[in-house]
Parts: sequence; C-alpha cells; structure tokens
Amino acid sequence: MEKHLEMELDRLRQQLLLMASHAENAVSLALQALLRRDHELALQVKDNDRIIDQFEVEIDTEVMRLLTKAPLATDLRLVTVAMKISQNFERIGDEASKIAKRARDLSLEPPLKLQLDLPRLGNLALDMLKAALDAFSQRDPAAARAVIPRDREVNAVNHEIHAALVKHMIESPDHINRCLHWLVVAKSLERIADHATNVAEYVIYFCEARDIRLTSRSPQIAAGWETPPATTITR
Repeated sequence: MEKHLEMELDRLRQQLLLMASHAENAVSLALQALLRRDHELALQVKDNDRIIDQFEVEIDTEVMRLLTKAPLATDLRLVTVAMKISQNFERIGDEASKIAKRARDLSLEPPLKLQLDLPRLGNLALDMLKAALDAFSQRDPAAARAVIPRDREVNAVNHEIHAALVKHMIESPDHINRCLHWLVVAKSLERIADHATNVAEYVIYFCEARDIRLTSRSPQIAAGWETPPATTITR
C-alpha cells in the first residue's frame, strides 16, 4: 500500500513539473513574440493556454483523490502544496497569454521609439521562475529562500519602466495606446515574478513544514538578517 501511494505521489510530482514546463515555455514564447513582433507566435501562445488550464484541472482531481487516502504529514504537505503550486502555474499561463495578446496588438502598430528595459525584466522573471522550479524539483529550501528577495529587483525595474512610459505618454499623447500595451506587459512580468515567489514559499513549507508567507518578503528577512517567526506544522 505504501509503495503504491509513493508511486502515485511521484506521478503527481511529475505531472506538476510537466505543467511547470508548459508555463515556463509559455512565458518564454510570449516574450519572443513581443520582442520579435511575431504575430503568429503570439496567437500560438494564447491557444496553448488551454493546455495549462487542463493541467490544473487534472492535478486538482488527483489531489482530491489522494487526500482520501489519509497520507502521512510529509506526503500530505506534498499533496496540498501541489494544488497551491498548480494554481500559480495556471496564473502564470494567464499572464503569458496577456503578454501574447499585447504582442499581437503591438505587432500591428508601428514600433514605439522608446528604450525600455523589458528584456531585463523578462529575464529576471523567467530566472526566478526557473529557480523556484529547480528548488521544488530538488526539494531545496535554501534555493527557494534565495528566490524571494529577487522579487524586489523585479519591482524596481517595473517601476522604472512604468515611469518611463508615463513620461512618454505625457510628451507624446498620440502614443498612449501603444504605451498602455507595454504597461500591461510589464505588470504581467511583475506578476509572474510574484507567482514564482509564491512557489518558492510553498517549497519551503513542503520541505520544512514552515509557513513563511506572511513574513518572508520583509527586507530584513529576505536579506537574511533575521529568521521569520514562521508557523511550524508538526510532522
């Protein structure tokens, strides 16, 4: 019985990692569509969002089935964390779809002659997502903790892009529509980084039975100056 449950849990882990791969690829392709002004690739990203949605439904169904088997505390954390992480992956897929929609619309308009640090913002968000996935795959809470403070850099870059776009809209009102598209893209990338941070926090909960969500993003804790007063769940 225990061996059979372990096989089912391993299948759940693999299913979650496959969903993660699709979500990560969706973000990468959406960014390519945006920066290359590739209309067809943007449409492909939007169409593929249904695959990520289906993964969430299947994982939720599997989680509910496994919960009826009353797994031990460590396995129970994996099951519940799988549902939480899959929700974040589904939302990452939604944000990738938003970026693809804006990429499609922008490809039909003249390029905006404005230097924006979008590639850097996109790379930061993708790097955080990859690091969070690696932490989950390797069950590495230290690697997960390293993801969390990086969210502040993403927020700072997004703020710079937002300020530059607002300034440009004031100076060039005829470019407002295109600037609004770019504002949405930057916000979506910031949200992807937020979801990557959520995944990292759930990895820590899975590995250590410590819920740090309410405290992990303070500057002192993120920098490692103090230990968060996390909630500890008995194993």
